[in-house]
Amino acid sequence: MKSNRGFVIGRMQPVHKGHIEVIKKTLEEVEEIVIGIGSAQLSHTLKNPFTAGERIMMITKALADNEIDADKYYIIPMEDIQMNAIWVAHVKMMTPPFLKVFSGNYLVQELFKEEGFEVTTPPLFNREELSGTEIRNRILNNEDWSNLVPKATFNIINEINGAERLKNLSKKELSELK
Repeated sequence: MKSNRGFVIGRMQPVHKGHIEVIKKTLEEVEEIVIGIGSAQLSHTLKNPFTAGERIMMITKALADNEIDADKYYIIPMEDIQMNAIWVAHVKMMTPPFLKVFSGNYLVQELFKEEGFEVTTPPLFNREELSGTEIRNRILNNEDWSNLVPKATFNIINEINGAERLKNLSKKELSELK
């Protein structure tokens, strides 16, 4: 039996095919999904190069390309608050109500379990390659990364000169180490 609404959260730096597969799998268990764009306040660093708005564009267009009805999801930017004891309350304040949490992050799982939520670990899809870290590293090393992300993500990164941004950020952070 489906619960009404589920919750997933991730930094999605950038949105990749694994994120889309987790969302599709989650929608087999719930009628609607709240997608939290984690660390929404962060951008323009090597670990978090894309803005929340850019990540929202990536996921919205990728879900549309996968024929996932926009009535089935809500995308909510979630800023970090650096206080784990009240983080779940913060999430609940920022989102539509949900009954079930889907996360592979052990801290997220624990915090929601402590607040009485049902928590499920979604399957990971080709985690060795389908990770933001791997994709960002491939971009920095001029290696092929286009097959790891939805076409929408690839197009948006090109539109915003995201690869050049990442390479410039790499130079900036290296110069700060000197």
